[in-house]
Amino acid sequence: MNTPTGTPTATPTATPTGKPTRWGMYDPETEHDACGVGFVAHIKGEKSRAIVEQGLEVLSRLSHRGACGCDPDSGDGAGILMQIPERFFKREGLRLGFGELRRRRYGVAQVFLPPDRRARATCQELVERVVQEEGQEVIGWREVPIDTSQIGPLARQVMPAFRQLFIRLRRLPPSAFERKLYIIRKLAENRVADAGADPDGRFHIASLSSETLVYKGLLLPER
Repeated sequence: MNTPTGTPTATPTATPTGKPTRWGMYDPETEHDACGVGFVAHIKGEKSRAIVEQGLEVLSRLSHRGACGCDPDSGDGAGILMQIPERFFKREGLRLGFGELRRRRYGVAQVFLPPDRRARATCQELVERVVQEEGQEVIGWREVPIDTSQIGPLARQVMPAFRQLFIRLRRLPPSAFERKLYIIRKLAENRVADAGADPDGRFHIASLSSETLVYKGLLLPER
């Protein structure tokens, strides 16, 4: 191999950690593990269930990018990021008494919470307080339906409670709302950690956005 100046470079040698030493344009400090990612979209922006189904098919074909241990039914994590299902949440909002949820005027947090009722209530209160301090409105919480038959015993032992928090846009242009939701997410995570409200480490905000939603868990991709 030659450098851009034409000067030959030496063959790389391995460091004690097993990584090659820096040479040419290669820098061992940039080495990192990576997950498999697939992307499916309609070129004209048309929404359909088929896109989600095709995305899940892509995910199932990425099993070689995941890992599992002594429990062959628990993986190191798999999930899907999708557009917020506006029509579905509109119906759910009316059912839960949230009132009308207007497109791009609300955000949804996908939150993992401690299974202990008292710790869960404390975490939810801390998150709501951050939302209010940042000038936005707490609409309410939705319990996420789950199917525990699809996870292994190890994943079941550490499974958190799953809730979605709906946040209404207040006193902001829609273009600034996404940035505000990001700030709320980071502040809430820090607030829970500083308060020691989640000693078992179950609290996690998987996503908080007015545009997208993440579903994920310690699942095998085909599950």
